[in-house]
Amino acid sequence: MGEIKEAQKTEGVLVKTHIGGQALIEGIMMRGRYNWAVAVREPNGNIYTEEHDLASGKKKNAWMYKPVIRGCTAMVESLVLAYNALEISANHAYDFEEEESGEGDPQGKGASLEDRSAQPPSLEVAETDTPTEGVGASEAQQDKEGEEMPAWLLTLSMALGVVLGIFIFVALPAAITNLIVGDIGEKTLTWNIIDGILRIIVFIGYIWFISLMKDIKRMIRYHGAEHKTIHCFEHGLELTPQNAASFPRLHVRCGTAFLIMTMIIAIFIYTIFPTGPLVDLMGVTAKVPRLLLVILIRILLMPLIAGFAYEVTVKWAGNNPDKPLVKVVLWPGMQMQRLTTKVPDEGMLECAIAAMNIVLERERKEAEAGNAPLVPSLSPCDVAAAKNEG
Repeated sequence: MGEIKEAQKTEGVLVKTHIGGQALIEGIMMRGRYNWAVAVREPNGNIYTEEHDLASGKKKNAWMYKPVIRGCTAMVESLVLAYNALEISANHAYDFEEEESGEGDPQGKGASLEDRSAQPPSLEVAETDTPTEGVGASEAQQDKEGEEMPAWLLTLSMALGVVLGIFIFVALPAAITNLIVGDIGEKTLTWNIIDGILRIIVFIGYIWFISLMKDIKRMIRYHGAEHKTIHCFEHGLELTPQNAASFPRLHVRCGTAFLIMTMIIAIFIYTIFPTGPLVDLMGVTAKVPRLLLVILIRILLMPLIAGFAYEVTVKWAGNNPDKPLVKVVLWPGMQMQRLTTKVPDEGMLECAIAAMNIVLERERKEAEAGNAPLVPSLSPCDVAAAKNEG
């Protein structure tokens, strides 16, 4: 399926939605209030879907969902969900059995990543843990049991990623700043400003570098598909690849905007927090141990910083996307999305829509059962029709 030219569509009925998503390996994850769903393009061209319930701990641990704290909670929940979604996509995007045997596949099962979207798609019955559905594993799922990516390998990869991330985005900028400015206790404000600027530069450079990789390029395009699909839903139009393609690929609630905001807020919090005096109080005088303590304190402050960034980008900006001040505050993060999203093709949009439809169906069922109010965002097409009738 060919690439669809991007436009900047803005017409439609704009509704607020809590639904968000994430780009995966050859697929998309969409998350609603009650469940999350994954849609992955398999080597044979089919779209595999899988749905899981979302378990909220708000009733048992209400304090974890208070302002600022809820940002930390959301970050942990998102990391866990991302791990599970990536594991599903990795197991269905690649044919591990065929790769190990080295055998070819004349039926297209081992099609290259670039060719998959060009193959006629079909939706496959998926395994789900939703009790109301009662759907068991499909035959295709059972056949894959012996050829999935080992869980330990994905866990190790993510653990190494976290360690590498701390080194690149926390330790490295701090070490360079220490070389340029000297000890943090001497010029605290200057130290933190330079450290923050270096962190942003390193982050942009890192994103640019990995975006050159073949598989990452496709994930970035799937990221664009996720945004376009959410835009289409928010504007009350029917979820079709053609409608979704007409919307911009940048979105105010993107995680990229959250990351940039986190780095900006970090400059302020690190400046206010008495890191230098605290290290002095510990009686540490050697240069290297002092630097290591500074890095450790920065790591410990990350949950607090993430909490404030969540309040700004998700709770404030996400609920007031059209306010002039919001547009100014989020401008750096929105521009960064030009690197982290690219124009998707029709097949990628089909994956995003497949995952979105599963989440929307669950939202409708919960509303019909009286577990949630029937809000406009549950049925954008009905909202548009009502608007036209009015």
